[in-house]
Amino acid sequence: MPAYAAVPAPSRAYWYCQAVGWTLYAAFSLVAYSSFIGFSRDMVAITLVIVLTLLGLTHVLRYHIRARGWTQLAPLPLLGRLLVANLLLSVLSQVIIWALIMWVVRPAPTGQPQGWGQFIGYALNVNILLWLWEGFYFGWYYLSRSRQAEVDKWKLTAAVREAEMRTLKAQINPHFMFNGLNNIRALVMEDPARARAMITHLSDLLRYSIQLNSTEQVPLARELEIVEHYLQLEAVQLEERLSYSLDVDPVALPVLIPPMTVQLLVENAIKHGLAPRPEGGTIQLTAQLNDSNTLHLRVRNTGRFAPTSGHEGVGLRNARERLALLFGPAAHLHLSNDPHCPNTVVAHLQLPVQIGA
Repeated sequence: MPAYAAVPAPSRAYWYCQAVGWTLYAAFSLVAYSSFIGFSRDMVAITLVIVLTLLGLTHVLRYHIRARGWTQLAPLPLLGRLLVANLLLSVLSQVIIWALIMWVVRPAPTGQPQGWGQFIGYALNVNILLWLWEGFYFGWYYLSRSRQAEVDKWKLTAAVREAEMRTLKAQINPHFMFNGLNNIRALVMEDPARARAMITHLSDLLRYSIQLNSTEQVPLARELEIVEHYLQLEAVQLEERLSYSLDVDPVALPVLIPPMTVQLLVENAIKHGLAPRPEGGTIQLTAQLNDSNTLHLRVRNTGRFAPTSGHEGVGLRNARERLALLFGPAAHLHLSNDPHCPNTVVAHLQLPVQIGA
């Protein structure tokens, strides 16, 4: 039997609907019974017992629905489970109601027969009420989820747009362009072939940045191409101060990730780790899938991580927000010092696998 999942606390709107709905049902029942058998205190007490019992049972049903994940089921399996649940709750409700009426309310004898026919009739009435309650509940749930999905979509769009603008600002700022073009100009005379290659690297990197607004995710293979372009350009500037390696499992190449995420981690490693050190350092990028079909990507670089030193900038916060909107709690991005290797910072990106076309 599957374990119960954590259930979020009911919202105020839920309790408001429960209170209003069952109050209206109680008022309707009192009016209907009064028109047939007249008004009495016993009738009020019985109606109160019925309404409170059904309020409690529907709340228990709500907990069971959320804990068992019925809101994620397809229509046919869901209807089957609700059919069984309603049958059991209908019978249980009558056992509780009749017991409370006989032992707590103790109404005056009416002379009307009390038997299995009435028991079954009232149970059928409760069964209908449960189907109506579930119709309202699932309708409200799916409408709320649809609205939340729309809100998340707009949040993700805004985050992607912000990431695009920040990336463009980072990549096409005068300092970056000045260094890149200056380095390429120095190569034109002494190594024309390499100068042409650096122009290609710069062109592809800028084109990739500009195209960020056309997609929310890209294959890891494409992202690594951009990382290679970026590293080649930085290698011209840092020369022997920069050494790097990429060790990527081929099965991880089609995995979809937010664009510029890995490039951001590599850029962060150079900016805060290698560039400030006169002797430079190394960058090691590894990526692999584990048995649970989760991508684990790590960028290791020479340096020391201190949260107050500027490592945790706007770019990393934005990347975490995009990951949360795309993948939820299954994805995370963590930056820390390597406990097993001194003077080494590790950026760990974990996210569930979504294979691109």
